Amino acid sequence: MISEAAAVEPVDELADQVSRTTGLSADVARRVVADVLAYFTETTEEYVRRRHRELQTYGARNDEIFARLGSELRHWPVRSPELSARQLRRIVYG
Repeated sequence: MISEAAAVEPVDELADQVSRTTGLSADVARRVVADVLAYFTETTEEYVRRRHRELQTYGARNDEIFARLGSELRHWPVRSPELSARQLRRIVYG
């Protein structure tokens, strides 16, 4: 049986690895790992809404935005279902 003191959480283990391999301090490595994990726990709906707002800020039109979102989601590290432009519009506008 492993004692509680010897148990290492996967996040702590990853932060230790990042610290060892990059030279970052342990505190900075933990923040980096926390940021990356938060980024990849974003739901498809949250991602679509956030990216839509970002792309609108740069003057993109909805037709361009929804085509780009569809392409981005196909390459998103956390697999999302294939969504049509209509489904993407519904996520953004309800």
